Amino acid sequence: MPEQLWFTEILNRHLAGPATQLLRAVHVEPHYAQAPISNSVAMELLVFVFLLIVFVMVRTQLSVERPGGLQHTFEGLHGFMESQCEEIIGHHSERFVPFLLSLGLFILICNLLGLVPGFESPTVVPVVPFGCAVLAFFYYQTQGFRKSGIGYLKHLFGPIWWLAPLMLPLEIIGHFARLLSLTARLYANMFAGDMVTWVWFSLIPIGVPIIFLGLHTFVAFLQAYIFVLLVMAYLSFAVGEAH
Repeated sequence: MPEQLWFTEILNRHLAGPATQLLRAVHVEPHYAQAPISNSVAMELLVFVFLLIVFVMVRTQLSVERPGGLQHTFEGLHGFMESQCEEIIGHHSERFVPFLLSLGLFILICNLLGLVPGFESPTVVPVVPFGCAVLAFFYYQTQGFRKSGIGYLKHLFGPIWWLAPLMLPLEIIGHFARLLSLTARLYANMFAGDMVTWVWFSLIPIGVPIIFLGLHTFVAFLQAYIFVLLVMAYLSFAVGEAH
């Protein structure tokens, strides 16, 4: 059985039975019946609960006359994301802001969680970045169909009809390559940053690792931003007037 974080151990102690039944209901046999919840799933759940609490706090404390610091922070984040969407996607892109902001915050908190003693970043496990990539993939494809209907598929065949046999497989491969690109970029950078940080902690536990903690923090913000920026670009292709 792999080593469990303290939070994972608590979840498995109280929820192992229901989690095992749920996995078997979808025909997935857990590797360890007594510990079906992995560290990455436990950390994702923790991030989800944390963000849910923060969102509820922001919603309940909204005020026009006396906005608090939390409201100012989220208004700034929302304004920044809205301006980015306007620049990359174009007019009427404000409807994408809630999804992109939620996705970006989830990835960012996951990236930063490994800096807290007793926790680890779930994004250093490939399945977590892949899950975020799959979610983004289906989202922008859905928005493409929502905007253009079945006509959204026209871009798969290229601008000239006789190029369709060549363009169709290339376009399909290109779309699925985006899944690999999003996953590999986030996973590889976070895994490398995590390893470098902990190697320096094991070699020189005082002073020097602070530099790498700062670098790790910078990479966590940068990778969350790049992930969302790429999803914006895919959305701009999906809902653009050319389709």
